[in-house]
This record gives sequence, structure tokens and C-alpha cells, in this order.
Amino acid sequence: MGPVKQDKDGTSGRTGSFLNEMVVAAGMVLLLLLIWSTAQIFFLIFAGVLLAIFLRSLSHWVDNHTPLGSGGSLAVVIFALLGLFGLGGWYLAPDIAEQADALFQSLPRMIHHLGAQIDQYEWGRRILAQAPKAAERFTRPFDILSRVTGVFSTALGMVMNFIIVFFIGLYLAIDPGRYRTGLIQLAPIDRRDRTEQVLNRLGDTLQWWLIGRMVAMVVIGLLTAVGLWLIGVPLALMLGLLAGILNFIPYLGPILSIVPPLLMVVTEGPTMILYVVFLYVAIQAIESYLLTPIIEQKTVSLPPALALSTQVLMGVLFGGLGVIFASPITAVGLKLVKMLYIGDLLGDKRAEAE
Repeated sequence: MGPVKQDKDGTSGRTGSFLNEMVVAAGMVLLLLLIWSTAQIFFLIFAGVLLAIFLRSLSHWVDNHTPLGSGGSLAVVIFALLGLFGLGGWYLAPDIAEQADALFQSLPRMIHHLGAQIDQYEWGRRILAQAPKAAERFTRPFDILSRVTGVFSTALGMVMNFIIVFFIGLYLAIDPGRYRTGLIQLAPIDRRDRTEQVLNRLGDTLQWWLIGRMVAMVVIGLLTAVGLWLIGVPLALMLGLLAGILNFIPYLGPILSIVPPLLMVVTEGPTMILYVVFLYVAIQAIESYLLTPIIEQKTVSLPPALALSTQVLMGVLFGGLGVIFASPITAVGLKLVKMLYIGDLLGDKRAEAE
């Protein structure tokens, strides 16, 4: 059979191009379905990629300012980060344990005082009347065992996920070229240069997103440390550092970061507790609705409304992991749309520079 003759108006060429586009679209749909069915694994791999980019960015900076070389710089960065976390935990843990012990000792008195206050109101007496029934259900042996087992399995799963992410990020950071080359070779030969360009731009996007996130974490850490120092909470600097680190996790991070300062001031009365709660709520409001959307718009051109909307959507679809990775995934998706759809398919190359 001879070659297909192309019409003068290029009909056959357009048909072939349309078929190629349909194949690409079908492939994207299948990829999205695969990601949907294996969402947790995808999020773990994505977290490992972010960790690798973070480690490589720091190691590049060390490599440019020291004679250690690429491998030595990466080793220095890893040991420095592990030492920083270890030192922070060693410095902060004894005081938190002491305050927690004081809390447990004073907890019966606090519960009795709270019950006396609630008993003054009609709605309070109704709640107290139902409390024994709820306590009886909670203290059934089977319920206690199931709750303890659930907590243990959740904690074990979190530890295992952290280990998986750590090693994925570590291996990617040690030899990123091997994995990049493997992805590029999956593309057709005539599209490999474009694939490499897309991967480079996606890496730059994630790197800038991480830079923006680090800036937000530093600002939140400083605001928290200064605020806690002004209201007289001990270990304000370390608590601010903890708040900055946990701020990487949207919504859940601030909730976790408020627990240590509350443990430290719970024995000082309700006024101090209200000060701490108000401080953290105010800082979280500034971070969620002002600081992070503005930083992301400046660093990765991510519109604030789009960032907030995707956080809500991915939170509904995928839970906590969806909320954590909503912003970087949205930034990557937006860059892919600009390069592959608007740039390549529609022919508008100006979108890639935005």
C-alpha cells in the first residue's frame, strides 16, 4: 500500500494531528484515573519529590559557597537538618513533659471547677445529665480497645509514611539525573527536548513554591515567637520555631502547634489561655487569607482565589493529604496547562512566560 496522499488543503495532516491530540487526551484521562485510584501513593511520591527539590536546593547553595562538592554538600545539609530537629526536640521536650505532668495533676480540679460553672445554666445541666451515659459508653472495654488500636495503627502508619517519603526524597536528591533521564526517554524522540524543557520548568515551579512556603514559615515563626514573648509564655523562641515548621501543613499544622503553649499556660488561668488562643487564631487568619495567597501569587503566579478553592476541593476529595499538597499540585497543573495546552496545542507561547 502506498503512502497516504495529503489533500491540498491539508485535511489528512489535520486529521492525523487531531488523532494524536485525542490519544494524548485519552492518556491524560487514564493518568488522572490512575492517580485517583492510588491517591495516597501519589501523594507520598509527590512529597518525596518536594523533599528532594528542597534538599537539592540547599545542597546547591552549600556547593556554591564551599569546596565540598555535590555529594558532600548534600550530606552536610541532611546531617544539619537532622541535628536541628534533634536539638529542638531535646531542648523543648523536657519543659513540655513537665507542663503536661502539671496539667494531668491539676486536671481533676479543673474538671470539677468547669462542671460547677456549667451547672449554673440550664443547658449546662442537660449536658451534665448526659455525661455519665457518654462516659459509660466510652469506658466499655471493647470501645477502649478499639480506640487504642486505632490510635496505634494511625501513629504507625504516619511513621511508615514519613520513612517512605524520606527515602524517596533522599534517593531522588542523590541522583536526580537518572530519574529525569528515565522520564524523558518515555517521550517520543521528537518530543524529548520539549519534555526536558517541561520537566525543568516544573522543577523551577516547585522550587519557587518551596521558597514561598519557607518565607511564610519564617514569618509565622517570628510572629509566633514575638507574640508569645510579649504575653509571657516561656520558651517563646522554640515554640515559634515549632509553629513555623508545622505551618507547612495547612489547617492541621497550626492546631498541632498550639498544643505545647497551651500546656505551658493551662495552670496559669483562663486569661492566659485566651491570650494564646487569640494569638494563634489571629496569626493563622493572617497566614491563610493574606500572607500565603500573596506569596504564592508572587512566586508561582498562583491566583489566591484558585489556591483557596483547590485547597477546599482537594480536602473534600482526598482529605488531609489533599489539603497539604493542594497548592503545589495546583501550581504544577497550572504550569502544565500553560505549556502543553495553551502553548503547544493552541499555539500561544506567551502563556509560558507568565
